This record gives sequence, structure tokens and C-alpha cells, in this order.
Amino acid sequence: MVDMASLPFPSFRPLPPMQAADSSAVAATTGDDTPPRWDLSDLYDRPDSPQMKTDLERAATDAKTFAERYKGKVTTLSGAELAAAIETSQSINERLGKVGAYSSLAFAADMADAEIGKFSQFVRETLSDISADLLFFPLELNQIAEDDLQAKLADPALAHWEPFLRDHRMFRDHQLPDDIEQVLLEKSVTGASAWCRLFDEQMSGLRVSLEGRKVTVGEALNVMSDPDRSRREAAGRAVGETLGENIRLFSLITNTLAKDKAIGDKLRHYPRPESYRNVSNMVEDNVVDALVSAVVADYPRLSHRYYKLKATWLGLDKLEHWDRNAPLPGMREKNIPWTDAKVIVRQSYEGFDPALGAIVGRFLDNPWIDAAPVPGKASGAFAHPVVPSVHPYVLMNYRGRTRDVMTLAHELGHGAHQVLAAKQGYFMSSTPLTLAETASVFGEMLTFQHLLDTEKDPEQKRLLLAAKVEDMLNTVVRQIAFYQFESRVHHARRDGELLPEQIGKIWRDVQTESLGPVFNFTPEYDTYWSYVPHFIHSPFYVYAYAFGDCLVNALYGVYQQAAVPDFRDKYRAMLEAGGTLRHKELLAPFGLDASDPGFWRRGLDVISGFIDQLEVG
Repeated sequence: MVDMASLPFPSFRPLPPMQAADSSAVAATTGDDTPPRWDLSDLYDRPDSPQMKTDLERAATDAKTFAERYKGKVTTLSGAELAAAIETSQSINERLGKVGAYSSLAFAADMADAEIGKFSQFVRETLSDISADLLFFPLELNQIAEDDLQAKLADPALAHWEPFLRDHRMFRDHQLPDDIEQVLLEKSVTGASAWCRLFDEQMSGLRVSLEGRKVTVGEALNVMSDPDRSRREAAGRAVGETLGENIRLFSLITNTLAKDKAIGDKLRHYPRPESYRNVSNMVEDNVVDALVSAVVADYPRLSHRYYKLKATWLGLDKLEHWDRNAPLPGMREKNIPWTDAKVIVRQSYEGFDPALGAIVGRFLDNPWIDAAPVPGKASGAFAHPVVPSVHPYVLMNYRGRTRDVMTLAHELGHGAHQVLAAKQGYFMSSTPLTLAETASVFGEMLTFQHLLDTEKDPEQKRLLLAAKVEDMLNTVVRQIAFYQFESRVHHARRDGELLPEQIGKIWRDVQTESLGPVFNFTPEYDTYWSYVPHFIHSPFYVYAYAFGDCLVNALYGVYQQAAVPDFRDKYRAMLEAGGTLRHKELLAPFGLDASDPGFWRRGLDVISGFIDQLEVG
């Protein structure tokens, strides 16, 4: 075990200065409207920060003291003593979480920097060493007999922790003997996490040859939203070529992680590859299966019908994969400066609830957002909750499109949710994935409605509605197709390693089923599965997007109908609950129930209704 007091803290060069998040200030000094870079100094000012060293040393000492005090004794503690132990464990874990968050954010901002990669690996290894002293505690919590725990919960101090214990004990039947859990933890830094790092660094370093330039995969994918079909085709083929040149490595990473997961699932007695995700999401298998079945059954009513319309609008008999995100004829995809995007999103939230708008405004007014699309940076977008004592951070790649404004609204919904839930503390603020997308998708809907209401041109309104349908299809149909792809790959991997061609065929089959007969898929598209990071980092995460979108469609309908008194207060209370309540309890005040077979249909009907309007128009 590492002795932090005797471990020399490595020397790391400082991170490059981050641009101020106030774009108006940037514009005043540079004459442009450059999207901001974040400032991580609210966590630590640099990788070799003395405060970080102090925090790691204190966490290491506290973890050893914690183990000496409680190891082997957890089942014998009184209710009050157990509550005190959980409180201490939370404090240590929060300190570790702060260091881990800084490392993750620094790496996401520049994955191509070898020095930052070295720092990130040092942090992972150090946190793993310290966490080894804490591992006994969650294991012994699950060794408390149920009757004994219920008696202890009569103590008010422990009753506060009932949601934490309830969720933690969901994994009780899948827990391994202590010594095996210890080995798995200590080897984790050279196992799955190392393969994830390899994927991140490889994907970040890829360059696509396009129009005489070398561009990132993200930049090339962005060209597939260009009005010029020849440019879209060139980008589509170029991305496929670059992914194809690296497909053996990405196939190896995918096969290795799938096998690693299968071994873990077998040891822990999970009946199928999807089971762990459902347990961790605190959602029943039958609820997820009902969602997936409802969406798959509606492929013809949703995506097949819409993309047939889109082909007609584009004057094409068949769509190629590079046409999926093509702008529609007549759509004026004007550039939206960063300062304008901030105004749009702020007004959208404030118009719904001034209290929620004020929280979103704090993100927009402070250097908490990294929005500049720069080489080496992580693709996509996320909101990182960090720790309750420090505000969340948001990463995205802002390129001035309407879709980017919606992404900003989405991630700030996450950020506001995390701020509101922080009062539950480090252990109980996190929301299961099935509900983690609620505030983000709701924020997107608010922003879309704002854009629609302020648009005066009827044709542009129709095109905005079509763009919203496409986003909803990407969130619901595409993510459920991703889920089906993962499911088929993981099930097939249990019978042996999969060749790149086999994985590519699964991908093509799923895309054909979900997008419909109007699409033709050229051979290079068989490699496109390889750039999706969720498949690597968070297997089966993706259905949460569809869960959240359909849930929000139903929830937004309740809001529009004014069917629930004090909707805004109840909505804010739902977000403040964090992980203390399950989906049934959270949705009950709005008269909704995700276990009702008609619930998902209600959400899908919203998308279908939008397509009905487009057909008439």
C-alpha cells in the first residue's frame, strides 16, 4: 500500500492558462466572440498544487485511521455509530473525488498532452491505492443482516442515510469475498481503465484528411451537417477511411472490455450483460425492456416515416449515411455567436423559473464552461458534478449552430440539477442515469420552445420543428439502436472474440432496422461504431437518453396543460432530491408512472405528433 507521507509528489508543468468564460470580456480584448475555456482553479490551481498534495496525504492518513477503527467491526456498530462511520467515509471519499475530478477535467480539456496524460494516470493509481484501505467498508455494510439493519435505522442519525443504504445494498447479491474485491480494485488501474485511456488517447490523436487539411474526427463529423452534399460525402468517406485504418485496434479494445465485463458479470452472477447497468440505475429490468420494446416497435412510425419525408425534401430516392444530419432545404443555419447563445439559454430558463434561471446564470457568468472547439479536447459534451463543495463544470464544443445552443441548454440543465442536488451530500447527490437526463432534456425543450416562439417566419418555424424531430430521433431512436448494438455485441462476445467485420455487420444491421429502408449504407459506415465513447466508458449507458427524453416529453406535457398546481416548485424539489428517491416517487407528484405500459407510448406520441405536423405542412 502506498505511504503518501513518503511518496515524492511528481513534478508536473502547469496547465496552459484558460481563457476567461465571460465572452463579452473576450470580445472586448480580441475583437471576436470566442467560446470560453474553463478555469479549474476552484478545484486546484495546477497539477502539482501543494493543496492537492496535502489533500491526498490527509486522505491517505484518514483512510488508514478509518480502517484501523472500523475494519471487521461494521456489523457490530450501533445505529448512531454506523451513521458516524458513513459520515467519515463520505468526507474521505469527497476529498478523493475532488482530486479525481480535477484530473479528469484537465485530461478532457487536452487529451493529446502527454504530460497531462501522465498526471491523470498518477492520480488514478494514487486514488486506487488510497481507496484500497476503504474497500472493506462498503463490503461490510452489505454483511449486516436485514433485520439488524432495520433495527439500527430506528436511530434518527442513521435514518438520514436510509436512501444511501437502500441503494448500496442493491448490489448485495453480487458482492464477492473481500479478498477478491481487494484484488479487483488494486488491478483496476491496469485493467479496464487502462483500455479506456488507450481509446481516449488514440481517438483524440486521430486526424482525418479532408479538403487538403488534417482535422480531428469531431471536425470531420461536423462537416456532415454541411448543406453541400459533396462535402458531406467527402467527410463521410474520409472519416470511414480513418476509422478503418485503426479498426483493428478499436476492435481489440472493444473485445477486451467486453470480455472483461463478461468475466465480472459471471463472477457477480449478473444474468445478462445489461443487468449491472439496470441495478446501478435503480430501475427494474422490465421497465427498461418496456422502453426498448416500445421504441423498436415505433421505428416505422417515427424514424422510418421521418427520414422518408427528409429524402423527399432533399430530392433524393435514397439517403446515404452522410445525409442523416444534412440541413433541410431553406434552413438558414445562421451562425449564433456565443454571447447570443448565452442570452437565449438564460432567457429560456428564466422564463420557466427565475430561480432555475439564476443557477444557470452563474455558469454563464463564471469560468465554469469549456466551450472552445480546440484540437486534443474531448469530443461531445458533458457536465461534471465534481463534489458538492465545488460547482460543476461543463465541457462542450461550440461551433455556433442551433444544435450547439441546444447542447449548451442540455448541459446547463445537468449543471443546475447537480447544484440543486448538492445539498444531499457526496453520497446521495448523484442521480441514477435514468433520471440524470431529466433536467437536461427539459432544459432543451424550454430552449427549443423559446427559439420557436421568437421565430416569425412560418417556413423557418417548420424547419425548426423538423430539426427538433431530428434531435429527438437522435436521442430516442438512435440511442436505443446503440443499446441494441451493445447488447448484440456483448452477447456475441461471450462465444468468442469478434472480428472487426462481425462487429461492423451488427452495426449495419441495427442501423438498417432503426433508420429504415430509405437509407443505403456504404461499406465504410461499418466502422462508425468505433468512435462512440459510451460503448467504451459506460456500457449500456445510452438507453438513459431515451428514458430521459420520453420521460420529459410526458412531463413537459403535464406542464403545458397546467395539470399540476405548483409545477415549478415540484419540479425543483424533484431535482433537489438527487439520489434519495426512486423514479416512482419522483414522478408521482406529476401523476406519472414509468411502470405503466402506456407511459412510454405517451412520450413517443409527442414525437409522432411533430411528424404529423410536418407531413401536413
